[in-house]
Amino acid sequence: MASVLGMLKERETVARVRVEGLREEVARLAEVLEAAEIELDRRSGPKKRRVAALAVRPVSPSARWRSRRTALPLKQCSRV
Repeated sequence: MASVLGMLKERETVARVRVEGLREEVARLAEVLEAAEIELDRRSGPKKRRVAALAVRPVSPSARWRSRRTALPLKQCSRV
């Protein structure tokens, strides 16, 4: 009977050690995740601002055609 109780106690000890190791790993991974989220926020903020700054209203086809008609030929550009 004593050996059965000893085996159960040994298994419990092994399980406790494993649980403690996993808790430590979870804490380490939480720190890694937090650092990665901070880095992501740091990198995505400027991207959003650049996209907003580069956003331009679409030009209508007739406006594109007018801009081509009013553009100076290359010879005239050098004199301006």
